[in-house]
Amino acid sequence: MRVQWLVAIVVVIFVGGITFTFITLENKNSSKVDLPAINDVVKTIEKNWGYISEDSFRNSQLNQSFSIIDNKESVIFQTPGEPFAGLYDSIKNRDIVIDVKQDNRIVGKVIFHNSEQQTIQKIKKELAISVSSIFALLMIVSIFYILYLYKTILKPFQQLRIFAANVARGNLDVPLIMDKSNSFGAFTESFDIMREELEAARQREYESNQSKKELVATLSHDIKTPVSSIKAVSELMLLQAKDEKVIKHVNTIYSKAEQINLLITDMFHATLEELQQLKLKVTEESSELLVSMIENVNYDDLIDYDSVPPCIILMDPVRMQQVIDNIISNSYKYAGTKILIQSKVSGGYLELSIKDFGPGIHEEELPMVFNKYYRGKNVAGKNGSGLGLYISKYFMENMNGQIDGYNREDGFTIVLKIKLA
Repeated sequence: MRVQWLVAIVVVIFVGGITFTFITLENKNSSKVDLPAINDVVKTIEKNWGYISEDSFRNSQLNQSFSIIDNKESVIFQTPGEPFAGLYDSIKNRDIVIDVKQDNRIVGKVIFHNSEQQTIQKIKKELAISVSSIFALLMIVSIFYILYLYKTILKPFQQLRIFAANVARGNLDVPLIMDKSNSFGAFTESFDIMREELEAARQREYESNQSKKELVATLSHDIKTPVSSIKAVSELMLLQAKDEKVIKHVNTIYSKAEQINLLITDMFHATLEELQQLKLKVTEESSELLVSMIENVNYDDLIDYDSVPPCIILMDPVRMQQVIDNIISNSYKYAGTKILIQSKVSGGYLELSIKDFGPGIHEEELPMVFNKYYRGKNVAGKNGSGLGLYISKYFMENMNGQIDGYNREDGFTIVLKIKLA
């Protein structure tokens, strides 16, 4: 229906313009030559030759402009209008040229200017204006129609394209806003309903995954309590047992309990990290606290350590204990040697160098040992999840500290840089 209206408007403009043009041309009749009036003017000129003035032609009925020249083409008289430009130009312009005689001798000429060319030029000008007006109106109508098409068709589809891009990127919070009067209203409303359903489905999936992670975290935490009890009872039995066979069995129980404890700890940490619950509370603490942390993991007196320089450091005691636990546990697991811990104050940090005397790590693996879930080539037959050093790095960096590792000729070293207060 809207296209039909456009066609009707274009036809009306075109027909109206053509009609106006024809009427204009019809009213522009070529000027007719008034021969009697021209003859009277010539006779008046011959009669008054030598004394010609405006009064000589006061009673003339001629409406056509003219010029009088002598034999030397000098202008003797001319009426208001087109000036005399030369005999050659007058002939070229198809002017009427009549000789003026005195005693049968030609003394001059009278040129009656042809106004037909002026009329034609005027017609051309008016015709150009008419055609230009038609095209201008058509262009204006076309512009308005293009704007109308953009608003009703192109713009809605552009909004649909942006909407589809947001959906593809997973940005489901941006609704598809459409004008109710738009022709595609129902179509676009269906797309927005689809967006809402996708957003609801994603939210349900997120809540489901969150519930599973919270369940794993809860179970991991609950399992650690009985495992700790098994370890404590095993330690007590080891102190009391005398029979070698009993001691061997209790050691097996204790080692398996420790293995379960490490696995559960790793799983618990991984789940907490995914839930973004690895929170830290950094406070100013005495460096002497590090001694008790080292002693907490010195199960078999395999750790030798220097005295820690007295200073105030920035750390979260709980998280720092986890860092030390992870590093010492890795040394026990992969090196199986004595551990030497040295400490010093350097460059605004308290540095703890934790050294074992095992085979170390392959050089090409060093840049990746702190990556999430990465385990080196020396892990065959040893349990682990590849999270210990990753979580340790996370804790150290969030306590404004640093962690690094390097090989020595006689083992491997982890360096903890703890920020001084």
